[in-house]
Amino acid sequence: MRRGRLVFGVALLIVALIAGYLWWSLYGDRRLPAAATTVDIAPGASIDDIVTQLQSSGVVSSSTLLLLYLRAEHLTSSIQAAEYTFPANENIPDIAATLKMGGHPSAVWVTVPEGFTAAQIAARLEHLGLVEAPYFLLAVHEGSVSIDGARTRGLEGYLFPDTYLVPRHATGATIAGLMVKQFVRELPPHHASLSHRLGFTVPQIVTIASMVEREAKVDDERALIAAVIYNRLHRGMPLEIDATIEYALPRHKTQLSYGDLALDSPYNTYRHVGLPPTPIANPGRKSLLAAFRPATVDYLYYVYRGNGRHEFSRTLEEQQAAERKYLH
Repeated sequence: MRRGRLVFGVALLIVALIAGYLWWSLYGDRRLPAAATTVDIAPGASIDDIVTQLQSSGVVSSSTLLLLYLRAEHLTSSIQAAEYTFPANENIPDIAATLKMGGHPSAVWVTVPEGFTAAQIAARLEHLGLVEAPYFLLAVHEGSVSIDGARTRGLEGYLFPDTYLVPRHATGATIAGLMVKQFVRELPPHHASLSHRLGFTVPQIVTIASMVEREAKVDDERALIAAVIYNRLHRGMPLEIDATIEYALPRHKTQLSYGDLALDSPYNTYRHVGLPPTPIANPGRKSLLAAFRPATVDYLYYVYRGNGRHEFSRTLEEQQAAERKYLH
């Protein structure tokens, strides 16, 4: 009788020890992760693959225990492929809760609108949590690309406006490289021969395209605005394009002042004849095509007349009459 009670007592003790160990392993063991740990779970990974990956990454000490807990909580089918960050010193339920909430996607879709500057792209990338703006701008400033033997001054103008799937941990240089690679693909066919015919290098034409992008409001005026720019360049006239001054200002302004027009900057095309040193924005397909294939017209001026359209003029007298009509 006593022996039976002793065996029963030992069994209860063993059960209590096992239960205590399991409770501690589930709720009390916070030795791992030793530090905040990020794990990228790939698409198609099975639940067995996931728990094994977490164990090998130092997130949990027992993949089996985590698997049993996930199955008990009916979570095995709801864990998505994503990037998960686990804070230091979590227990099994904490880790399961992180998996349940879902992580960050391992790559992020980024849309760059036509006419965005590098600074605007940098701000968007930072807002999406991809890279801090200064690091992206540093890559733009220090980078360059050679096109038909002409090397660019930085990458402004060559960050092609499009939608990109960007890896979450990509560097500023890597992201800029994606956009430049797409820009090269988007150059018009026969761009080398077209640039030679126009008498400008491809980087110079991209600078013209960037001004077209910022000036044009409707597609059928892009080639006309490009023609005005070329005509003024050939005649040695200052371009007098407001958008170039806006690019040089520390903050965007919807309307320039007379003081702005006197800005001492190589981007002030009121004071300096010729092209600005670099593109002032990143042009899209239509503006690039307009710059490589400008309209055959003799316009030298244009003024905004509303509803997205401009009035084009051949002489200063025509331009002054148009300004009186539409600006007063």
